[in-house]
Amino acid sequence: MDYEAALRTIFKRTDFERQPQPPYSERVYRLARMEELLAQFGNPHHAFSSVHVAGTKGKGSVTAMTEAILRAAGYRTGMYTSPHLHTFRERIQAEGQLISEADLARLVGRMEPVLEARPEVTVFEVITALAMCYYAERGVQVGVFEVGMGGRLDATNVLQPLVSVITSISLDHVKVLGDTLAAIAGEKAGIIKPGVPVVTAPQSHEALEVVRKTAVARGAPLVEVGHDWRWRTRGADADGHRLDIYRPGSEGTPEYTDLRIPLMGMHQLENAATAVAAVEVLRAGGMAVPEEAVRRGLETVRWPGRLEVLGRRPWVVVDGAHNVYSMERLLGAVGALIEHRRLILVVGIGVTHSPRDLLATLLPAAAKVVVTRSRHAKATPPEELASLARELGREAVVTHAVAEALPAALAEATPDDLVLTTGSLFVVAEAREAWAAMQGLPPPPSDPPGVY
Repeated sequence: MDYEAALRTIFKRTDFERQPQPPYSERVYRLARMEELLAQFGNPHHAFSSVHVAGTKGKGSVTAMTEAILRAAGYRTGMYTSPHLHTFRERIQAEGQLISEADLARLVGRMEPVLEARPEVTVFEVITALAMCYYAERGVQVGVFEVGMGGRLDATNVLQPLVSVITSISLDHVKVLGDTLAAIAGEKAGIIKPGVPVVTAPQSHEALEVVRKTAVARGAPLVEVGHDWRWRTRGADADGHRLDIYRPGSEGTPEYTDLRIPLMGMHQLENAATAVAAVEVLRAGGMAVPEEAVRRGLETVRWPGRLEVLGRRPWVVVDGAHNVYSMERLLGAVGALIEHRRLILVVGIGVTHSPRDLLATLLPAAAKVVVTRSRHAKATPPEELASLARELGREAVVTHAVAEALPAALAEATPDDLVLTTGSLFVVAEAREAWAAMQGLPPPPSDPPGVY
């Protein structure tokens, strides 16, 4: 089996990333099915320790920061995230490297007889099992796993982690997870295990109450970032942030002083504090993670496509924000950190992410608007986005590909302007590809067309 055949083997199954998502219930998302599948592969998830990260916003950044710190401390790490930007291999990384095409093809070939006998297993379940098999084979010591969606019924929730982490919770996937913060928080808090410490980022009162009650009910010690661990900024610019992280009472002598992270946005300070709080739980449990590893891990963390600066004069920035909360944070960050004259917006939005609400958030900040769509099956047609923009009192230029939209926006920009591409990670990925082509740079790694 080669790499392309392996991807086709995976993606021929039910794929809730690209197909309509049914309500979040045990009839569809069955953890027992995942446990049965892993048992047939020898329970690879028992071969390594893990950190489990759920949430609406920031879970990818916290996953990346935590993995970078643990790798800097000398541990053999795995990092499991979704979705990917350019190549499927980004989802499964070991010791900071993408899984190779050869390893992926070999493992899928080995798994195929079991998978053929279990046609009900979904794409995400196959990918999760694949990652766990790979980490067991590689001798990974700690795998840092990002939840795909929700938490309670997510395929990753078979893990028995050393620490569970819940990042900022906001309204997202409301047709699947519920249309209130309490309902969504209940699904995210489903990763909390009896007796396993849990770290939560700052939450709204409604979400925090759910997390607290779940932790108490399961006897899980709870660490609240913003209360038990705090942070303060020491400065920021378009290259990232400097910050202190400390416990209450240690303001004068912070446990971690003048840390640096190469990621933009004030929300990344919260994410860094959350990752450090999780690492502190691991340290309390006996893992050796020196301060220098925390410092070096945060300094070197990479998380592309999130408030990422591609170019200057004009500023060219991409960000995968796809709900109102994250859009508001994005606009606040670019306003505070990037001095510019006008904001020229390139936007494409998935049909499941409330396009009207997102446009209502974005449009008031933009001087000009270019609407587009990614190649993803769930992308909203750009004509529909333009129609929604008109209803909101704005005209938009319609383009049918991100590779067309970005040059159109740049043609309107002066050196003092900011061209911002946002609305989904799929749009961001295509913008990064288009930018590389425009600049004569090597293209990002990619997969054979038509395999998803």
